[in-house]
Amino acid sequence: MDSIFQVVSVCLLLGALIGFLAGLLGIGGGLLAVPALLSILPIVGFPHDFLPHVAIATSLAAIILTGLSSARSHQKRENIPWFLFKPMLPGFVIGALCSGFISEKISADALKHTFAIFVLLMAAKMAFPFDTESQRKLPHFFVLLFAAILVSIIAGLMGIGGSVLLVPFLTFFGLQMRYAIGFSAASGLVIALFGSVGYVLAGWDVYGLPQFTLGYIYIPALLGIVSTSVLFAPLGAKAASTWRTDILKRLFALLLVIIGLKLVLVG
Repeated sequence: MDSIFQVVSVCLLLGALIGFLAGLLGIGGGLLAVPALLSILPIVGFPHDFLPHVAIATSLAAIILTGLSSARSHQKRENIPWFLFKPMLPGFVIGALCSGFISEKISADALKHTFAIFVLLMAAKMAFPFDTESQRKLPHFFVLLFAAILVSIIAGLMGIGGSVLLVPFLTFFGLQMRYAIGFSAASGLVIALFGSVGYVLAGWDVYGLPQFTLGYIYIPALLGIVSTSVLFAPLGAKAASTWRTDILKRLFALLLVIIGLKLVLVG
């Protein structure tokens, strides 16, 4: 029980940091939550073979509440182009549900190294942003459907909401940045919700998981993260109006490089 208390205590601090950075820099918490959980969860004896799966699943579940808050905020500002959900919503649901079962087929080390490479790529994107709007038209229905499936599978496998993939894709095809961000916020909620369901179902009958897991989701860590992340996100958003976020993004990108290299070289 003491070890569970330790995990919850650390996750309360982690949630505060994730929430503040999400509000300050507009980033998803998964890039920070997953590597942190990889270090925290061994305290309660998670087997190595399940550790990345549980860290990613718990991170994904934590996005649901923050995603709901973000989506509501964008809806109030009329930033969500709802017409895009017609071709893309089925893809988000299918891909997100499949992600948990796909992760089961990937070894713990391979999943961890894949996440590390993804973190390094996102660090480069954050340090050298390249999101630009264009005059291109949105592609055909089936291209959007396939893109939604692919984005949600990757997001589900990495424990993120998917905005880092969706925003560049949508702006490349001419959608205004504010609509791309608003749509990504709303779709991130869908991906997190159905991705979490996929991880619950995939891990439902797995033998050897510690107490208090729901499938692959570790409930004490989840509650710790969401309890404080929702409180600190508004503080981060307020700080964003006065802090130099361009410099902070580059510093955070450097942190991601360190995290990614540690996962690759040390494990």
